Amino acid sequence: MTQLNISNLCFAYNNDKQLFHNFSINLNKNELKTIVGQSGSGKSTIFALISGKQKQQSGKIKIKKFSIVYQDPYSSFHPTFSIYEQILDVVYNIDDIDDILKKLNLNKELLYKRPKDLSGGELQRCSILRAVLMKPKVLLLDEPTSALDNIVAYNVMSMLKSFLYKFSILLITHDKDLASWCEGEIIDIGTKT
Repeated sequence: MTQLNISNLCFAYNNDKQLFHNFSINLNKNELKTIVGQSGSGKSTIFALISGKQKQQSGKIKIKKFSIVYQDPYSSFHPTFSIYEQILDVVYNIDDIDDILKKLNLNKELLYKRPKDLSGGELQRCSILRAVLMKPKVLLLDEPTSALDNIVAYNVMSMLKSFLYKFSILLITHDKDLASWCEGEIIDIGTKT
């Protein structure tokens, strides 16, 4: 069953630089795919198009319920509210929060702090926690491990892969080693000039 379908996507920020021309991808239920490319290749733009923050020139994007984990966790949390308040703002059922906290190696007390009181790695894992608790059909991961050291990064990706029975994952990264380790299909969009 298709969870995300992008067909014949065309997008350019201006007429001189077309990032995508007839780009297509199909993500099925319980599937993981990775888009790799260097800076400027359009990786983050794909998520902006999927989420409706950018509008494609042509082509179609169809996606079921999704949540996103962004590269910069500080930009995805409001500075004046606790992590817990911000989770409750978008999540209606937190029955499995303790299990996910354990898998993310997060102390529950951290949830009652504000973003500035957490390290970048802790905050990114809180961002992943919130995204998983939203019970998406598709989890969009935009360089989710860039704020984590290698061991924590691979542990987090292992945990996310263990949830593939719940949702599909579309990961974007510049890290080809991480993409290979994830074992799903790799779509290399290279460097656009």
